[in-house]
Amino acid sequence: MLTHESVKTHWWRVALVVPAVVVAAFSPSVFSGAFGLLPILIWCGLAPSRRTGLIAGSVLLVLLAWFVLPRALNLAGPWPAGREIFWLHTTLAAVVCAVGARRGGARLALLVCAGFFVTGAAWFVGLEAAAGDEGVSPGPAGLQIQEDRDCGSGGCWRVMTATGDRAPDVMREHLAAANFTASPDPEHTELCRTNGLVVTHEVCARLRTLSPDAVRVDWYVN
Repeated sequence: MLTHESVKTHWWRVALVVPAVVVAAFSPSVFSGAFGLLPILIWCGLAPSRRTGLIAGSVLLVLLAWFVLPRALNLAGPWPAGREIFWLHTTLAAVVCAVGARRGGARLALLVCAGFFVTGAAWFVGLEAAAGDEGVSPGPAGLQIQEDRDCGSGGCWRVMTATGDRAPDVMREHLAAANFTASPDPEHTELCRTNGLVVTHEVCARLRTLSPDAVRVDWYVN
């Protein structure tokens, strides 16, 4: 039963969980978003006091936003890669929780181990999978977009066909805004960017002009 005393005691937990759920909704998948919420949910049970709960909880909220929002908003810069939310985010969050609560070591250790296990599983499943959105998809607003994926002897890759006014130029501007740059090697015509902070991977996009108003983009993890 909701009482004035329970609201007074637990309001700070709601104040942390609600914005955390909003941030997690920007994750590329429901699973990664739910996994990103775990440290804050665990912290709500570990916090020794309201003041400490708010301080450390705010740090956890900012940490979650740092891992999720830049990629979701397609911001340029060296941001965490998708899988790093499983192991790097949980490890950093566990440290914050351990410093703030000075207890709950078993739960936090289990969280970190789960993060590394999920990372390994995601890596194994993704060995033959096509690239994710990687800043290429969704395409520029104002163009008509069709997406597909192709596979060959070297693996699988994503394909986007865009049509509209000045589509090749608009697509190049879109990729440049997502921090894709040309290779210094003149033999390589792809535009590439590096994703991740600790364990990085290179994503490359190859543009092929079909007409003045149509372009095809193939992108893959190098």
